[in-house]
Amino acid sequence: MTYCGRCGRDLTDGNHESCAQALALEPPRYCAECRRRMVVQVHPTGWSARCSVHGDLVAG
Repeated sequence: MTYCGRCGRDLTDGNHESCAQALALEPPRYCAECRRRMVVQVHPTGWSARCSVHGDLVAG
């Protein structure tokens, strides 16, 4: 992981504690590998997120 899944900034750029807390409850919005904004769908059993380059992430 190079980038924050919530804010999209580099993980070495500042403190991401609040991002980590939020990501425990909500899906990532940015790809951690390339920083692209992902297509996110939330459904009753979890969520799915898709990066156009790196593919799908699924929870639930």
